[in-house]
Amino acid sequence: MTSSLGRGRLHLFDLDGTLIRGSAAAVEISRQLGLSEEIAALERGFLLDGMTPDEFAVQAHALWSALTPEQVTAAFEGAPWLAGIREVWADIHEEGGRCAVISLSPDFFVERLLDWGADAAHGSGWPSVPFTQPIHRPSILDAAAKVRIARQLCGEFGVGWEDCVAYGDSMSDAQLFAAVPLNVAVNADHHLAGLSRHAYTGGDLREAYDLVRKSAA
Repeated sequence: MTSSLGRGRLHLFDLDGTLIRGSAAAVEISRQLGLSEEIAALERGFLLDGMTPDEFAVQAHALWSALTPEQVTAAFEGAPWLAGIREVWADIHEEGGRCAVISLSPDFFVERLLDWGADAAHGSGWPSVPFTQPIHRPSILDAAAKVRIARQLCGEFGVGWEDCVAYGDSMSDAQLFAAVPLNVAVNADHHLAGLSRHAYTGGDLREAYDLVRKSAA
């Protein structure tokens, strides 16, 4: 896979529902604990009833009181990741670009993507596993924080919004999509309708990436 798209560009990836198709870090972690129904109820509260990200984190933290590092590893390795993530990131690097993940999910899950080739991986600040500390609410990210972190990354990598590509799927990505003109809605819901330059439905990140490559050709 070769192109000129990656040169100088910063590619910003959401995690839940985007890199992980049809699922989320919280769902995969809860599955390891036998708490799928409980996390589904919290997800509904977040998506439908206006639960804030920090309140979601507090309640998820209580659900996961027995979580172990081994279960986090199993959740990460067993998640339904899109195919081609490492290949896309390698191509971006080959062409001089950067790739970053910004997610509301726990940092102890998100930061594992550094090993896959992400230049930066930002998640909500959670205590280490196994938990001995409570959630620090100000450390939990929200949609506005995604824009703030993306702006910081632009400064670090010496690019502007016009040099970015955003990939996302839901309401937590809407503010970032409004800021980044070049973006791809990946297996997205209605919250990104009218905000996305490109839309992709499927299971391979290489195909979503190709939409942007072809438009830049």
